[in-house]
Amino acid sequence: MDKQETPHKHPLAETFERVWSQALLAVSTAEEEAARTVQRVAGLAGWSPEEMIRQARLLTERLAGQRKDLEHNVEEGVRRALVHFKIPRRDEIQDVEARLSRLAERIEALGQRK
Repeated sequence: MDKQETPHKHPLAETFERVWSQALLAVSTAEEEAARTVQRVAGLAGWSPEEMIRQARLLTERLAGQRKDLEHNVEEGVRRALVHFKIPRRDEIQDVEARLSRLAERIEALGQRK
C-alpha cells in the first residue's frame, strides 16, 4: 500500500483540539459581528470618522482583553483536566529509553559471553 499512515491521536487530544478550534471560531465570529455593529451604530449616531475610530479602538481593546481571558480560561481548564491523567513528560520518556538501551546492551553482552 502506498498510503502513508498518519499517527493516530489520542481521542482526548482530538476532542480538546476540536473544542479549542470551535471556541476560537466563535470568538472570531463575535469580533466580526462587533465590528459590523460599530459601523451600524456609527451611522445611526452620526459619529464623525474620528469618533468612530475611537469607539472602534475602545471596543477592539475590550474584545482583545476578553479573548485573552477566554483563551486563558480554556487553557487553564484543559490543564486542570489533564492533571488527573498521568502523562509522562518528555524527559521521563527519554530516561526510560536510555534505560532500555542500557538493558539491551547488557543483554547483548550476556548473550555474547555464552
